Amino acid sequence: MKKPEKALIVYDGDCIFCQSYVRFMRLREAVGPVELIDARSGDPRVADFQGQGFDLNEGMLFVFEDRVYHGDEAVNLLAILSSSSSLLSRLNRAILSNRTAARLIYPLLKFGRRVTLRLRGRSLIPADLDRSGNAGNGW
Repeated sequence: MKKPEKALIVYDGDCIFCQSYVRFMRLREAVGPVELIDARSGDPRVADFQGQGFDLNEGMLFVFEDRVYHGDEAVNLLAILSSSSSLLSRLNRAILSNRTAARLIYPLLKFGRRVTLRLRGRSLIPADLDRSGNAGNGW
């Protein structure tokens, strides 16, 4: 029997909403081990995902069962798979597990992230991270 791979979430660690969201998700009960990667951490996989065309300013990533889910698809699947053990979890699941609702609400979540980053004096995630996690300097 093949050992299941761990699920992976790539999120913006400078966004307080993103941090809170990935921490309150109770995925381990449904999918087993989950690895969280801050897109600003320098993890080389972030640059790999960017190289595949994923814009992390347009959405978080959820890698599950050899497929990459981005943005509204990611939060939709996360809502479907997450535990409904708390009131907030049940609310999240009730709203975002609906594909259409996730698609309509996600732009508001992105807008809130951008406003929060600006208010906190933080920049967007650089689009051209090299494999060491540093922003490319054009040289």
